[in-house]
Amino acid sequence: MLHIKGRVLTGPDPDDGVRDEMWVVGGRITFDRPAGVRDVTTVEGWALPGLVDAHCHVGLDAHGPVDPAVSEKQALTEREAGALLLRDAGSPSDTRWIDDREDLPRIVRAGRHIARTKRYIRNYAHEIEPEDLVAYVRQEALRGDGWVKLVGDWIDRETGDLSACWPRGAVEAAIAEAHRLGARVTAHCFAEESLAPLVEAGIDCVEHATGLTEETIPLFAERGVAIVPTLVNIATFPRLAEGGEKKFPRWADHMRRLHERRYATVGAAHDAGIPIYVGTDAGGSLAHGLVAQEVAELVRAGLPAMTALGAASWGAREWLGRPGLEEGASADLVVYGADPRSDVRVLAAPERVILRGRVVG
Repeated sequence: MLHIKGRVLTGPDPDDGVRDEMWVVGGRITFDRPAGVRDVTTVEGWALPGLVDAHCHVGLDAHGPVDPAVSEKQALTEREAGALLLRDAGSPSDTRWIDDREDLPRIVRAGRHIARTKRYIRNYAHEIEPEDLVAYVRQEALRGDGWVKLVGDWIDRETGDLSACWPRGAVEAAIAEAHRLGARVTAHCFAEESLAPLVEAGIDCVEHATGLTEETIPLFAERGVAIVPTLVNIATFPRLAEGGEKKFPRWADHMRRLHERRYATVGAAHDAGIPIYVGTDAGGSLAHGLVAQEVAELVRAGLPAMTALGAASWGAREWLGRPGLEEGASADLVVYGADPRSDVRVLAAPERVILRGRVVG
């Protein structure tokens, strides 16, 4: 049995969301002191629900699918950072074997990316044409864990700039099919023009969303469409632009402009009431284990510390339909030596990581 003492942060409310202690018995959380138990390990500090990386890729690297040994290392790196619930936002690898490992984070999968032919990173996605979109969405909705991932825009080599990948009718039919099967849909989107048609078609979330503007922000807010900004990934835009400038100068300029206004974009989205969640885009060209950096980036963009914490913990867990620190829930939590509400940079140094009731780090 574990006894967690100090401050147990179960939610954003400064009164109801803070407990002085809780116990872990049989891998489950209880706030009632157990009777007649002698073998107790006490852990002291500030406890948060296991952190959430709501956009990462286990089983994928910069070149495509990886073997199970690399996937295991990716998952362990997330665990060491305190990220115990991962939304895998597209992977060509079968990682179902991770579900059988008590020592690895829980994963909510979105199946494999669905992209337009020759309009995404090689070896990552199903590359198809619009007439096949519904069929592939159906396939990935059944393969995933309640999510489907589209590539909403990418560079068009004919125009030399970002452009939308799918006609409106195809997207509407595809999203309707996913919803019929009980799955939510998200999409990779950098540019401005791809956003409104996706939202009007009923999409549930947009990844990156760097193209949000004064015109589309109210639309997202009205429809309750969430965004996962992945600011630690957007930080790479200048390097990407430099690498592609000679061949695609319009695209390079566009990427730099999206990068320059990234904090203002996220801040405006928050001010408008758009739901925002923490995701890093780890597993492509980025390393895993960056969840604390992403929380700090959201604070830099103007989110209050408690909002940014919720976007990586209790709020993100509720959004994904997974419990936090609740009576009877699996004991997935992280304990820190200082109060992360005062300084979110504390998240970068977890003192104890507890997964399924076991101290694993």
